[in-house]
Amino acid sequence: MENKLKLDIVTPHGLILSEEVDEVVCAGSEGEFGVLPAHVPFFTILKIGMLTYKKGNETRFVFVNWGYAEVGPDKVTVLADSAEKSDDIDVERAKAAMKRAEERLKKEAEIDSARATSSLERSIARVQIAEKRIIR
Repeated sequence: MENKLKLDIVTPHGLILSEEVDEVVCAGSEGEFGVLPAHVPFFTILKIGMLTYKKGNETRFVFVNWGYAEVGPDKVTVLADSAEKSDDIDVERAKAAMKRAEERLKKEAEIDSARATSSLERSIARVQIAEKRIIR
């Protein structure tokens, strides 16, 4: 696996992805970070957002809903609350969730605004990621 990284994405529902890749970029709690083979090891929190990875000349996209990333010299392990490959995202469902969250936020006094804001963040990220398919 020289000059490659093993990328594993795991959720409470099981393994979402396990592939050898060339590069990984994640949305960390302190900002976006990239990982190449032989990276220095570290552990970080992930926020709602997009994970991208390159495999050969293709760039692929994954939605990540909070979690942790453990980075080693030849492996990136993501433990996420939930995750979806861009091809697996139901765009209409995500757009409907976004609309519901926006409507709930308009009624701020009657709702849990932190929960509604988080729901809106998730749905926006899912829609954006769903619109990105494999780039060659």
